[in-house]
Amino acid sequence: MTSPQKPFNRILLTGAAGGLGQILRETLQAHAAIVRSSDISPMTPSRGAHDEVINCNLADKAGVHALAKDVDVIVHLGGISVERAFEEILEANIRGTFHVYEAARKHGIRRVVFASSNHVTGFYSQDVEVDAHAPRRPDGYYALSKSYGEDLAAFYFHRYGIETVSLRIGSSFPQPHNLRMLATWLSHADLGRLVERALLASDVGHSVIYGVSANRDRWWNNRHAEHLGFVAQDSSEAFRAQIESQPRPAADAPDSLFQGGAFTAAGPFGD
Repeated sequence: MTSPQKPFNRILLTGAAGGLGQILRETLQAHAAIVRSSDISPMTPSRGAHDEVINCNLADKAGVHALAKDVDVIVHLGGISVERAFEEILEANIRGTFHVYEAARKHGIRRVVFASSNHVTGFYSQDVEVDAHAPRRPDGYYALSKSYGEDLAAFYFHRYGIETVSLRIGSSFPQPHNLRMLATWLSHADLGRLVERALLASDVGHSVIYGVSANRDRWWNNRHAEHLGFVAQDSSEAFRAQIESQPRPAADAPDSLFQGGAFTAAGPFGD
C-alpha cells in the first residue's frame, strides 16, 4: 500500500551516488514513504526508516532483480555518464539498463523514469532546433547506449505496457560552466520538477522530453512532451555576463559547432 501522504510506497533510485543521484535522493523523499538508493559506489548508511541503501552492480542480473523487489516505480540514473570505451559502456549502460527493465517486468513495476541524454542528438549543429521526433544523431558510445535505452523503453511499453519517461538531460549543474551550457543548462531545481512530472503525469506511454531550463538560447523543442506538464522556472541568463567573459572556443571547435560539444570528438579508445 502507498503512504496516505505520498503517491508511492517505495521508489528505487539507481545511480544514487552520482552527482544527480545525490540531488534526487533528497528530492524523491517527498514522493515516497521509502527511497531505495542504489549504486555500485559506496554510499553513506541509511539515514532512517525512509531511506534504504543497497549497493548493486547493474551488470549483475540477479542483483538487479533483488533490488527491484517491492518497488512501485524506478528512477534509473545508474551507469557511466561520460564518454568511455565501448566495453565499459556495454556493461553498465546497455546490459545494466536491460536488467532494470527485465526486473520491472518480472516485479510488475509499471513505470520507469529513464535518464537518457541530450547526446542522443549531439551531432546536430547548434543552429538547428530539434525535438523528440527528430532522427537521432548520437555523438559517441555513451550516446549510443542512451539511444538503445530509449528503444528498450519503447519496446517494453508496446510489449508489456511498462510506461517510461525518457529524460534527455542537458547540463545539470549548480550553474552553467561555458557558452554551450547557456543553452543546455538544467538547474537542479528544474531537474527535480522534471522528475516529479515524469513520476506523476498520467498515461505517459513512452514519452521523451529534453531536460532543460527556461534558457534564452535553446536548441530543443519539447512540444511533443507538453502532456507531462513540466514547466521550467530557472534560466541561465543570470550567468550570461560571467560566462561571456570567458575566452571563446575556436570557431571550428566541437563546442562551437555541435550540440553535443566535446563529446563529438572524444575517443577513439584503445588505439
